[in-house]
Amino acid sequence: MTPSTIGSRLGLSLLAAGCTTARIKPGDQAAANGKDADVIPVSEHKFPPMDGSRLEAKLVVVRYGPGGSSEPHRHPCAVIGYVLEGAYRSALEADSARVYRVGESFYEPPNGLHRVSANASTTEPVRFLATFTCDRPESPAPAAGDSGKH
Repeated sequence: MTPSTIGSRLGLSLLAAGCTTARIKPGDQAAANGKDADVIPVSEHKFPPMDGSRLEAKLVVVRYGPGGSSEPHRHPCAVIGYVLEGAYRSALEADSARVYRVGESFYEPPNGLHRVSANASTTEPVRFLATFTCDRPESPAPAAGDSGKH
């Protein structure tokens, strides 16, 4: 299965989960471009209150080489991750580190301290899809005399 197919299935699952009140069960079928498609739930989380008028979602593929990691950090958005390749080690706040493998997902609450974000392997890369969901910042008003065109 290619990352594009995984992303499409994940996107379809997220849309289906967020846009209907029905529960999605493994093996359910959905129409997609006139063809049947499996809808496989991966993750479900309640988000904190957000102003939906400025809501945005970003999908980012993150890759760490063997032994790679990032410094402790925070994201202002809720993040749902899905491991595409390898093994990903993560720890939030005071929680113990956990390793996520291909097909597993993880959740990071907005502004939570992501103190461990690392490849769990010293010989193989890791890749995961991160979905950031948050209110986008409001655009500043144009200065007096500024047409807003550049």
